[in-house]
Amino acid sequence: MPNYIFKVSPESSGSRLDMFLFELEQLKALGLSRTAIQKLIAQGAITAQDKAALSPHYKIKTGEEFTVSLESEKKRSVGPENIPLEIVYEDEDLAVINKQPGLVVHPAPGNYEHTLVNALLHRFQSLSDISPERPGIVHRLDKETSGLLVVAKNNQSHLHLAAQFAKHSIKRKYIAIVKGRVEFDENVIDLPIGRHPIRRKSMAVSFSAHTKEAKTRYRTLKRTNEFSLLELEPYTGRTHQLRVHLAFLGHPILGDTKYGKNDDFGRLALHAKLLGFIHPRTQKYMEFSCDIPLQFIEFLNRKKP
Repeated sequence: MPNYIFKVSPESSGSRLDMFLFELEQLKALGLSRTAIQKLIAQGAITAQDKAALSPHYKIKTGEEFTVSLESEKKRSVGPENIPLEIVYEDEDLAVINKQPGLVVHPAPGNYEHTLVNALLHRFQSLSDISPERPGIVHRLDKETSGLLVVAKNNQSHLHLAAQFAKHSIKRKYIAIVKGRVEFDENVIDLPIGRHPIRRKSMAVSFSAHTKEAKTRYRTLKRTNEFSLLELEPYTGRTHQLRVHLAFLGHPILGDTKYGKNDDFGRLALHAKLLGFIHPRTQKYMEFSCDIPLQFIEFLNRKKP
């Protein structure tokens, strides 16, 4: 497995080591959680030139370089479960899944069962193990978000796909129902996103020093007096990007209890409709799409234009 070397910029100086690494897009694309990064630090897998031992809360300084060593491990902390999966495409290197809403993608503290990872372990003989706690997982969708997700069956495919996500070259389109009548037929939301200053588990549009560029294109497909159906295309991949951008514009996605308000929809009205990428082995572009959930259509048909 390769080593990854990261140099601290002046903007990141003074941050905790675990938070600095957790926010890096390259590591995020590999599926490394903050807990996983803390474990790597404790195991001595993250080193600096002049430091033999580090702690997660070590305050980093400008110019320091940290090496992250990711060794393949076969141990898995979760077991297989016979959870139904809709497989859109499969070959020896990867699979494309149409994830159902309500299914958590990977295990986390307090939730080690009934996840997509459990289902993958039951369905496939081989999965990438770059992140042993998240076998096969290259990227994620929120629990209540349905739609297309690519899974890696080996480490070479995982690294190749992760690099595409890190470069934002993956083509993705989502469908969402949002609150209110959106004014423009189409537009680009170009607003930076960072961690919320008070609610640390949430993200927010912010113009502080530690935010990152976030850009989303939307196209209005249908309007009613109270709601709009949008096609969303993220140019970047920030955490909760679509949900945060739309909430900031005053059009939160229906069912979003984190960034919006409780409503009658019953789930987060967000669906990953299209996914396109370069195949790791053939180097050919592949694109997949799936239908808009019937629940979305029925909801909008009940509303007056």
